[in-house]
Amino acid sequence: HVVASRSLRSPPFAPSTMAGMPPYTKCDLSIQARFAELPQGGKIMAEYIWVGGNGELRCKTRTLEAKDAKAAPADLPIWNFDGSSTEQAPGEDSEVLLKPCAIYKDPFRPGSPNILVLCDCYKPDPDGPRGLGAPIPTNTRVYANQIMDKVASHEPWFGIEQEYTLFEPDKKTPYGWPKNGEPGPQGPYYCSIGTENAFGRAVCEAHYKACLYAGINISGINGEVMPGQWEYQVGPCEGISSADQLLISRFLLLRVCEQYGVVVSFDPKPIPGDWNGAGCHTNVSTKAMRAEGGYDAILKAMERLGAPGKQEEHIAAYDPSGGLDNQRRLTGAHETASYKEFSWGVANRGCSVRIPRMTEKEKKGYFEDRRPASNMDPYIVTGKIMETTVLPDC
Repeated sequence: HVVASRSLRSPPFAPSTMAGMPPYTKCDLSIQARFAELPQGGKIMAEYIWVGGNGELRCKTRTLEAKDAKAAPADLPIWNFDGSSTEQAPGEDSEVLLKPCAIYKDPFRPGSPNILVLCDCYKPDPDGPRGLGAPIPTNTRVYANQIMDKVASHEPWFGIEQEYTLFEPDKKTPYGWPKNGEPGPQGPYYCSIGTENAFGRAVCEAHYKACLYAGINISGINGEVMPGQWEYQVGPCEGISSADQLLISRFLLLRVCEQYGVVVSFDPKPIPGDWNGAGCHTNVSTKAMRAEGGYDAILKAMERLGAPGKQEEHIAAYDPSGGLDNQRRLTGAHETASYKEFSWGVANRGCSVRIPRMTEKEKKGYFEDRRPASNMDPYIVTGKIMETTVLPDC
């Protein structure tokens, strides 16, 4: 799964095996910039991106013709990688194929029409179409896309709020926190300004611009309740494009942090104690919900989400560890509802699902599922919500 990465689980990072910080030699990005300005001789660089065996994002680059910058995903070449190095194939049969799914502009290689290519993964089959066999087990996009195709006439929109926490390179100290200590209690950090409150804004702003350049429908950013924690929102996006865009937005964030020399964690409870966790609240609407009188369709969705057994199903799907991550986060405190039972309410951030006040007033709009963890797999989550709330009507 996209979110099954060990690096995203608790503890948020593996303990360092080195005594103290290593003496990293920092690469001078201004030198790299000189080469970035060179012409490319009618060629482009295509960064193929996929989800690895533990949910981590992987990538590698190939050279294509300049005309391929305007190609559809289906017209780009299938590529392959060594699946035994990503825990996605055995060593004796290690080839895994990359099928392009979506294309975005590359903000890290501007000046030429270089591209980012989101892919999903398949076994090879010489007799299959384009040599593609069955999807490998970690390919969660395939099933989600099947669900989205079935509910397409309902025009599902998603807006996903991705929270994340910045860390120092030691992978232990949240960015802006004193080493081996804690800052002042929560309160002044949410949507804050000032050196004493907002830690890591440069990363957040650079990521925002990178998303806009790439073509991600990023709709905003803000500082979060815990210091060193930030949020951005992707959407509204329709169907499978929502999960696609969220994955690429995570890729862009990781790459931005790489350049700044900081580490990003998607762990849903990166610091234990009286500190807010991190979620990936998922806002949902359908054509019926957005239409006049759509509140009835929203209430029907609440009934289906609250049906016997559904809370357990969704909690198991909303983080990579089958719900264990959310047990640390969904405690009933820090603006969460308990993972043990389903609840919904109007303007209530202590419920499993929040219905905005204006949605109630206008009798149409959307709902916000507040249960997904920050390290959730967006294919699994958006597919699961549609499977429960909309698919029974198809």
